[in-house]
Amino acid sequence: MVDYIVKEEKGKQKIFKAKEIEAKKMNVFGSELAIKIIKELAKKPSCAMDLARVLNEHEQKIYYHLRRLEKAGIISLDRTEVRAGALTKIYKIDFPYVAVKLFDDIPLEYFARPKESEILYPFIKNGKMNSIIVVSSPDPHGRFGASSSDGYAAIDLALYLGSFLKSPEINYKLDTQINESDLKKNLILVGGPKANIVVDKINKFLPIYFDEKNDWQIVSTLSKTVYRDEDIGLIIKMRNPFELKSFVFLFCGKRFKGTRAATLALIKHSKELEDGNKLEEGIARVVKGVDKDSDGIIDDCVFIE
Repeated sequence: MVDYIVKEEKGKQKIFKAKEIEAKKMNVFGSELAIKIIKELAKKPSCAMDLARVLNEHEQKIYYHLRRLEKAGIISLDRTEVRAGALTKIYKIDFPYVAVKLFDDIPLEYFARPKESEILYPFIKNGKMNSIIVVSSPDPHGRFGASSSDGYAAIDLALYLGSFLKSPEINYKLDTQINESDLKKNLILVGGPKANIVVDKINKFLPIYFDEKNDWQIVSTLSKTVYRDEDIGLIIKMRNPFELKSFVFLFCGKRFKGTRAATLALIKHSKELEDGNKLEEGIARVVKGVDKDSDGIIDDCVFIE
């Protein structure tokens, strides 16, 4: 069984292979030479003779530490080779970390990121999906007979949400599949009102809304600003107007570029979503998509409201 060490640095998780060993075996690290051997094996598998030459140590001393490290489970036999008529053991090390259990304890049920988990509540609750992701149908539908490509943005969003779940159970529906009962649940909505009929129903309740009479420009009732660019997206978390006990989380844009920018705001900048927020309860932010590597694809965003 492989164990892992999870580290969180600058909001990103890094996962490394680890080896759990008994506390009494920690004394194998008491020698500076043993540490040097481990560092050399981390570069490439080696035998005692090669290690002795590189470290300028007697071969018997190297053998001694190799046996101890192997017995402790820190290193393992990679292969054997015949050298000068003798069988030579080549050792390797596979784990950059070791772990020692000091006492029995109740394990964490899932790896928590407090700030992000707070923003995603109640859509994800206790490591379980507590909402429906609603994406626009790719077929022409709704009042405007529009089809959608916003579903692509939902893929990255679903992958991000999945990292907070104990088990893979992403719950999604097309907007054409949402019934009256579904409308009263916690909803994560992807896509603008022209293509997503659920967003169309909620649009009039939004503090930042789409003006269908003026080419779907985005209008903020909070800042009295009008946004016309296609790479503008909005992120709104608020009470569900059809059931005030529930919430809706919207990731919308005038076009796909804006919707993608909105999803990236959560995926890449979740800790900034509540900064400077003008909505008393919830979130209402506007972002502009950025193509950092100039490949024609929105890969980041900046907050403009």
